[in-house]
Amino acid sequence: MRIKILLQTIRGPFLILTPVCIFLGFSTTYAIHPIIDLATVILIFFGAIAAHISVNTLNEYYDFKSGLDLITKKTPFSGGSGALPDNPEMAKSVLVLGLVSLTATIIIGVSFVLEHGMEIMPIGLVGVVLIIAYTKWINRSPFLCLIAPGLGFGVLMVIGAHVVLTGGHSNLAWMISLVPFLLVNNLLLLNQYPDIEADSTIGRNTFPISFGIKNSNIVYAIFMLTAYSLIIYFIFSEIIPRFSIIALIPMLFSIFSLSGAIKYGARIGAHPQYLATNVAAALLTPLLLGIAIVCG
Repeated sequence: MRIKILLQTIRGPFLILTPVCIFLGFSTTYAIHPIIDLATVILIFFGAIAAHISVNTLNEYYDFKSGLDLITKKTPFSGGSGALPDNPEMAKSVLVLGLVSLTATIIIGVSFVLEHGMEIMPIGLVGVVLIIAYTKWINRSPFLCLIAPGLGFGVLMVIGAHVVLTGGHSNLAWMISLVPFLLVNNLLLLNQYPDIEADSTIGRNTFPISFGIKNSNIVYAIFMLTAYSLIIYFIFSEIIPRFSIIALIPMLFSIFSLSGAIKYGARIGAHPQYLATNVAAALLTPLLLGIAIVCG
């Protein structure tokens, strides 16, 4: 029973985003350095998964302690797992899991610094700060809250994987990381719509709370158009293979999600198909882009 509850707070289905972003970082590495150490790739994967588990479990713990879990309307994509309100005695165990996962991430990060040099250090430090600060502090700043998800998953994971595997930075990795940066920001942005009322009650100040649904929809549209425009630009500039055009297909999901956001606003949680397609766009676009780069 205890393990089942802990697994709920980990939120396993959401962890899929991590290997997708790591794969994209791997693809930019493979494009310029096709001989890659498999053991290092596996260690990167476990470090990134541990970081994601830490974010999820610490968020679950602090949402429970703040009382947010008791007033949030749960959807399959927002509002937390709901595990702790039904099992409050597990709160401390969830906190311990979050801290252990964070410690594992730090240990793996330090091992990368010792083996590959200081290039990875700034990325690791920013990542740790995001994990620790996200729930208690970043969610109180609308602009930081807006870009933090994309920074963590899109930029830090893609660039971090590339730096560890190659020993340095590259323009390709930085440019490609902008695509998941924008789409992962949109992923979390739309998921905040159903939680506007509950989040504001406990002092959070997300972008939708501060600037409203209409402006949030405009930002969503800008991020979406920029992400897919970048892919088109990279193709025509021959930065990535022409086959990368397949990464434009999930734009249809983003457009559908935006239509739901415009139509239902904060009530979008009652129509989870729009949230589901938003998730699909954030996962499939970097996945297809990574496949195209590797194949090309």
